Amino acid sequence: MNGYGGGSYGLGEHRTLREQAGTYALLPLRIFLGVTFVYAGLDKLTDSAFLSATGTGSIGEMMRGVRDSSAIPALVDLALKSPEGFGYAIATGELLVGLGTLVGLWARLAALGGALISLSLWLTVSWQATPYYYGNDLPYMFCWVPLVLAGAPYWSVDALLRHRHHGSF
Repeated sequence: MNGYGGGSYGLGEHRTLREQAGTYALLPLRIFLGVTFVYAGLDKLTDSAFLSATGTGSIGEMMRGVRDSSAIPALVDLALKSPEGFGYAIATGELLVGLGTLVGLWARLAALGGALISLSLWLTVSWQATPYYYGNDLPYMFCWVPLVLAGAPYWSVDALLRHRHHGSF
């Protein structure tokens, strides 16, 4: 396999559909998480109500609303010191994580960023969901773990750079 999407091992050696499916099993997850985080970041960055300290739909209002029910109120207190700054940080983080995941640039680092964003949102915003599996941030956190472990070994900038570095391009 050539590392950036080819479907054969070497000259004349073809892989079965099952082998190909196993190789590309994480691709749908990578695309879903990448698109979702790009969308989430852009949605926040273009929503002036969200990026405000007060008012309906604002990050400040949301953080004040979850402060007493979060697992780590100190994290919420930290965010409340500058709600607008925290909103921009989360939105920019989501956008960068999503783009890095989609193009496969520093894919493991991007996935780790996605997992940490999801973990922080679970411990603050969706912690109070009962039962716990109603909170959407926990499954997102665990969806990032396979990508932290595997990275983006194909159809990615990382794979292209790796092959250029090893002289097999």
